[in-house]
Parts: sequence; structure tokens; C-alpha cells
Amino acid sequence: MQRKEDQRRLLNEQEREETEQQPDEPMLGGEQQGVGFVPAFLPQHNIDDDERCLLERDQDEIVQLTNAPTSGAALTYYVFYLLGIGTMTPWNFFVTAEDYWKYKFRNTTLNETQPDEELTPLQKSFACDLALTATISGTTFLLLNAVYGHHVSLRTKMLGTMLTILVLFGITTGFVEVNTDRWQEQFFLITLIIVVILNISAATMSGALYGVAGLFPSEDMTAVVSGQALGGIITASALLLVLAFDSGPSTTAFVFFIMGAVLILGCIVCYVLMARQAYFKYYLAGGDKFKVISALPPSHSREGEDTGVALEPIFKQVLGKIYVQAACLVLLYATTLSVYPSVTVLMQSEHSANHSEWTDVYYLPVVNYLFFNCGDYFGRLLAGWLQCPKNRHTTLLWTVVRVALVPCFLCSNSSEHQFLPTLVKHDYTFMAMVVIFGLSNGYLTNILLIMAPRSVKQHEKELAASIMAACLSVGMVIGSLVSLAFVQML
Repeated sequence: MQRKEDQRRLLNEQEREETEQQPDEPMLGGEQQGVGFVPAFLPQHNIDDDERCLLERDQDEIVQLTNAPTSGAALTYYVFYLLGIGTMTPWNFFVTAEDYWKYKFRNTTLNETQPDEELTPLQKSFACDLALTATISGTTFLLLNAVYGHHVSLRTKMLGTMLTILVLFGITTGFVEVNTDRWQEQFFLITLIIVVILNISAATMSGALYGVAGLFPSEDMTAVVSGQALGGIITASALLLVLAFDSGPSTTAFVFFIMGAVLILGCIVCYVLMARQAYFKYYLAGGDKFKVISALPPSHSREGEDTGVALEPIFKQVLGKIYVQAACLVLLYATTLSVYPSVTVLMQSEHSANHSEWTDVYYLPVVNYLFFNCGDYFGRLLAGWLQCPKNRHTTLLWTVVRVALVPCFLCSNSSEHQFLPTLVKHDYTFMAMVVIFGLSNGYLTNILLIMAPRSVKQHEKELAASIMAACLSVGMVIGSLVSLAFVQML
């Protein structure tokens, strides 16, 4: 008790001296200074002093003041889920229609009865140009969104990009019914322009979605990342249905593009409904506040101070708080994209010599795409329930340990091996590796995206989540470049 009284007396003397030395100092919000209420937003230069005082006052009690509306939480959760699906699934449909793009850029001088075994120059370059333009444009605008995104309103970033994607899918769907055989080069250029604009819009939407989800409780971030993984399952399932019905390339592309457009239209409608909810507006405005029940006499309290000053997040300061999580996310996706799908798609069943329908048609779509995306999806769900580990260095350790799966994939069963030995020969071993790879990818992704906004202050959460989205894209770029070397190593 004597120690606490001495601390209190010392603090009183310090406050009296500061008042005498700075009698004309302007007060926060025009009110008299004291101790009583700590809003969510505080001036940058006062944060450390306030935290020091809170630690010194042993008898103070900090309580969380929440006025979050009870209605609208479930709707917000499911809309975040749908928006997570909408960030990646339309692009996945665009890429999955591989046979359609080969048909559009085929050798038109051959008859339909003649086999077209050799790829045309446009067919050979399309996949590479598609990946290159998509990666460069998407990553560039994710980085720009992380740095400058807070200067653009959320409504503009979300609705503007989704409307753009909807228009682009409408144009792409219309080209399915247009005969482009006489102007393939022009159609090739138009398609790449569409790809650039589509990925710029998708990247801006994704960065904005991560940023706003970081302001909400952790289960809403789980909804976003789980929705993205569910989109992968939807795409893989659609591919299997296409293989089962054996429809033509134009019909397949038409169905894929219509599904993508309908999905984006649903996202637009649901986002508008969500933005009108009081629950959404509450967390968008800052969410819960914290109040200090002070042990000091009433004369020292800040009576009437119940509002704060909104702060602009500083990029360097936010990055300094989450650099470990950001590095983990870069390493995580660099590891994943280094072998999936560029290396794993080259694997084959141990019974491939039988040339059955399972080994020749369904093995790779089921094992490589469906199994991985299912593992990724359930990993993200599991992270939302457990949210462990909470230590960023432990998460970094698990991310590094996961790299050990890469040489296992490189040495799996494949007819492409020229330099590396085949050590993983059995199908069930390869399947288990794919599931574990996907499960760990989804689990660590969700953990890192939940951990980063929790490591910063309220006004920094949106920027922190946007930085993590940009780091995810950077990791994908690095992994894609590494995969080119790994393919040559086989």
C-alpha cells in the first residue's frame, strides 16, 4: 500500500509540474486534460505516455465498451464469405477454360477432321503471356493499394472494381459467340487487355476486402479466406463436371463465364445490402472503445472527453509491427506456388501404364486440384476455430518447416524426370502430401491474416491487412518464378 501511495503522489507532482510549465497548451478536442477515458483513436505523440501511465496505475481498471448491434452480424459474415469466393473464382473460371482459348487460337487452315497436334505460335505463347500480364498487373496494384489505398473510399474500391469485372465478363462472354478466326492476333491483344484490367480490378477488390475485414472480429477474416478456398473447390468441381459431360470448348467457356458474371452480380447486390447494416457501419467507424476506470481523485479525471482524433496510419510504423507476419506470408506462398500447380500437374499415377479413365482423365483434376483446394479450405476453417499458434515466431518456424515438402514433390512420380530421382512412387503417398500441403497452406494463411491486424492499433488495422494482401501476392510472384526453375530441374 505504501508503494502505491508513493507512486500516486509522484504522478500527482509530475502532472502539477507539467501544468505549471505548459499553462497554455491546447487540449485534446478543446477539453481539460486528465485521466478518465481513452478513445480508440489518440494523437500519435500521446500514445506511449498514456500506455506508461496505465501500467503504473495499479488500481486502474480497463473495460471494453461495446455498442455493436446484435442484428446484422450473421449477414455480414456470409457476405464476407461470398466476397471471398468472388475475389478469385471468376479469374479461376477464366483460366480453367483452357480448351476454349486453344480453340480460339487454333490453326484455322486445317479441317476439323485433320488432327492438330502441333500448337500454333499464339497457342504456345498465350498461357505464358496470360500468367505474366496477370501477375504483373495484379501484384502492382496490390502494392499500390497497400500504400495509397486508404486515400480512396471503400465504396469506390469495392463497387467500382466489381462493376468493372462484371462488364469485362460480359464482353468475354459475348466473344464466345463471335467468329474471331480471321483476326486472331487482334483478339489475342484484346484478351490480354481484358486480363490486365480484370486483374487490376480483382487485386484492388481483394486488397480492399482484406483491409475492411481486418476491422471486424476475427471470424469475419476467416470467412473471407475460407471463401477464397471454397472458390477453388467450386472451380475444381466445375472442371470435373466438364470432363464428365465432355462438352465442346465454346459451350464450356460460355458456362464458365456466365457463372463468373452471376457470381460477381451476387457479390454486388449482397455488398450493397451489407453496407446498409448498422453492424457493418459500427465496425467500419472504429468498433469497440476502451475506458479507464481511474483510481485517482475525481479532480484529475478528464471529464467530458469521450471523442478522439482520427489518425492517418504511417506505412513504415505499421510494417515495423507486422514484418514477421508479412515475411511468413511471402515465404508461405512462395513455397506453395513454387511447386503447385506447375510441378504437381506433371505428376502421374503409378498405374498410368494401364491407361484407364481414372489415370488418364480424372487423376490429376481430382488429386492435384480438388484435394489441394479441399485441404486449403478445411485448413482455413480449422485456423478460425483454433487460432493457434498466436506467437509470430512459432508461426515462422512452422512456415520454414513446411518448405521440406518441396523436395518431396520434386521427387514424386513423373514421366518428366531427367535429372532428379523418383522417390515418391505410390499414389496414396502423393495424395497425402497434396492434402497436407493444402491444409498447411490454408491454416497458416488464416493464422497470419488474423494475427497481423491484432498486432497494430485500431486506426492501423486496415493498412496492416492491405499490406498482408500485397505480401501474399508478392509471395505468389516469387513462387511462380521459382517454379520455372523447378520445372527445368525435373
